[in-house]
Amino acid sequence: MDRRSVVKGLLLFAGGMAVLPSCVLEEGKASIQLDHLDVSAEQEELLAEIAEIILPATDTPGAKAMGLHLFTLKMLDDCYGAEEQQAFMTGMAAFDELAKEQAGKRFIKCSPEQRQTLVSAVNDGQAPEEVLTFYRILKGETIKGYLNSELVMTTLRVYELVPGRYEAFYPVTAEAQIS
Repeated sequence: MDRRSVVKGLLLFAGGMAVLPSCVLEEGKASIQLDHLDVSAEQEELLAEIAEIILPATDTPGAKAMGLHLFTLKMLDDCYGAEEQQAFMTGMAAFDELAKEQAGKRFIKCSPEQRQTLVSAVNDGQAPEEVLTFYRILKGETIKGYLNSELVMTTLRVYELVPGRYEAFYPVTAEAQIS
């Protein structure tokens, strides 16, 4: 056998083994890597649907299309303490249970009208405290992610460097003149 073909085959095999772990995702896990949270794909989908109700798609993309549920998870994983993370996870499970109680099925299986009704009730404070804690964190981080997104910062807001625009000619009315 030719030595070059053996070395070439060995390098291809080693390269494939190095790349293989990044290609294989664990079944049922979140689509982003989290250090402190253990979020399933179903929980990630639940967060995406709730975030979409908070910021729906109009002439601009909605929260789901912008990936704000992933932003929320990453911020929760990196910036919140263990108590808040645990409260969020407990509240997320309680939210899904609340949907089962009120609609008879999981939140993801509910119709859009049922989803809107449930989220409106939670937004008005008509839910257990653990659900309200979960919803406050989710809503706050979703809005923060939206306001700091590229879309908002480049398209929707006009940024003017401090101190702003210089206007050399400004009309003065008679009331504004000092006599």
